[in-house]
Amino acid sequence: MLLSRDFTFDAAHNLINYHGKCERLHGHTYKLRVVLEGRPDDEGMIMDFEELKAIVNERVISKLDHSYINDIITQPSAENIALWVWGELDGALRRENCGLYEVHVWETANSRVILRASDFRE
Repeated sequence: MLLSRDFTFDAAHNLINYHGKCERLHGHTYKLRVVLEGRPDDEGMIMDFEELKAIVNERVISKLDHSYINDIITQPSAENIALWVWGELDGALRRENCGLYEVHVWETANSRVILRASDFRE
């Protein structure tokens, strides 16, 4: 069973190792989706939505919202942002009954990256 919650944050970045318009400083309203896979616990939940919100806000949103992402991630492409988010959340969301399954990062309304747990397996 999958459980997810969506978040948004506003941030600026530029892609220093890219040749095109995105190498110039610009900003986005990013959308983030965090997806857990698991089974309901004794309370009938994979994870309480409020607990998930608190963890993501503390570990991700508070750091990225209204920031210059290059100060946090050297080459902040959507792919690298997803990898960074995964690193911030994986251990904090791991429980006996669930774990992190996917991270989605939308850079625009029509463009997103999806990082899955299976991407780390060979």
